Amino acid sequence: MPFGTQRFWLIAERRTNAIIAMAVVAFCQSLATVAFQTVTNNRIITPSIMGFESLYRVIHTSTVFFFGSVGLMQSRTVPMFLLQLALMIGLSMVLYAWLLTGKNSNMHALLLIGIIIGAGLGSLATFMQRLLTPSEFDVLTARLFGSISNADPVYFPIAIPLVLVAGGALLVMARQLNLLQLGREVAINAGMNHKVLSVLTLVLVSVLMATSTALVGPMTFLGFLVATLAYQCANTFDHRYVFPMAWALGFVILTSAYFVMNHIFYAQGVVSIIIELVGGIIFLIVILKKGRL
Repeated sequence: MPFGTQRFWLIAERRTNAIIAMAVVAFCQSLATVAFQTVTNNRIITPSIMGFESLYRVIHTSTVFFFGSVGLMQSRTVPMFLLQLALMIGLSMVLYAWLLTGKNSNMHALLLIGIIIGAGLGSLATFMQRLLTPSEFDVLTARLFGSISNADPVYFPIAIPLVLVAGGALLVMARQLNLLQLGREVAINAGMNHKVLSVLTLVLVSVLMATSTALVGPMTFLGFLVATLAYQCANTFDHRYVFPMAWALGFVILTSAYFVMNHIFYAQGVVSIIIELVGGIIFLIVILKKGRL
């Protein structure tokens, strides 16, 4: 295509927006998953367990259910994006305030309730989907796949500052997270306020996950895949090195999946398909290798 033509610049703008979206999503998913696994002291689970993706499905399914497919198309606005962020972050805040700020704070109860809420929201979304017409269901299904095409550039002025603040805070807390992963007793004996640091980390994780999910849709296994590979490649548990490695790997995985789905299968940036396949296989390998959760 001739350089400088109008069509060239349109395609260049589209590619640039896709690269920005992939960089933001990789940053969110990688840092959020590594930090979440550190707080929960579990290398298997991911922040998706808290119900972000189920809530995303309920929001979009409800939009189609009450307003039709036209309503879904017209909902790609900044207020709707802000509403999704508010609902996802608000849900996590309620759980943290309820289960982690009292005297009898319990991380395991938080994870179990997160699973139950996610399952309940998923069932609600499935019920409403069964009442949709085939054409509405087809439009909804396309939106529920994690796709780079879902990232509208008008969201970037909101998403990027949020991500930079939350991610920057986690990077600043890297040394404290190194101590946190040694266990609650060790962290307390070292003079750290374990409860405050855990809640603060989870709040930052919620901001990152809510932004990523609202921007492109569900990416269930991306964080797990990136975090697992990052620990292997970095060959250290120091978050100062694991965080950048995870981000770099996440960006490489997303761009590779985008290239394969866009230029080989012509799937218009639906990267979640190949990521879920590869991530699911890696998850099973890790489970079978460890023999336990």
